[in-house]
Amino acid sequence: MTAEDRTEPESRKPSVTLTTEQLLLIRQASVRLQKKFEDTFNAETIERYITDSQTQIESRARFANWLPILIERFTHDRLLALARLEVGTLDRPGVLFLCVHNAGRSQMAAGYLRHLAGERIDIFTGGSDPGHETNKVVVAAMAEVGIDISTEYPKPWTDEIARAADVIVTMGCGDACPIYPGKRYEDWVLDDPSGQPIEVVRGIRDEIQGRVEELLAALELASV
Repeated sequence: MTAEDRTEPESRKPSVTLTTEQLLLIRQASVRLQKKFEDTFNAETIERYITDSQTQIESRARFANWLPILIERFTHDRLLALARLEVGTLDRPGVLFLCVHNAGRSQMAAGYLRHLAGERIDIFTGGSDPGHETNKVVVAAMAEVGIDISTEYPKPWTDEIARAADVIVTMGCGDACPIYPGKRYEDWVLDDPSGQPIEVVRGIRDEIQGRVEELLAALELASV
């Protein structure tokens, strides 16, 4: 069995109901993904992943407004990871940031790494128990340093994303974080920004910036 066949089962029922228009947007997203990955995966594989991603995102959503966009982005990340595994598109390293809710620390770390490394790294995030939205105070703190993470969203980690990463950085998810052989693991001990005032979150943000810069140096990549 290849990684193409190993989508993750999800038994939860959707907590929101999508409109006919939103379902059409998801169909359009599927077409876009098929065009983007047409040299890598067939239509059936992309359909399978977008359906599974829709199930996972719907089961955790409180509101349906942005679900088509989030489903498309989640599916894109999973297909990118799958391409790294199956096709060998490993010309750049992959880094996965994991925390509990994927709403604060991991999003700040990914935001900094995108800002500093550009497109030289494939960057993924996930949570062992994803929240419903990115922490608004975290978004505000990152905006203060010119990094916009307002469009990021909490999502679960998946098998193909974890296996595709070269480096897995964990932040407080403990035994719930995945363990795969052959990966470089870093455990960043950081305070949880959840429920904290922005003054505290700024300190966490600045500590994350330093750790990301150290990671870049360890990967022998200078900031852009």
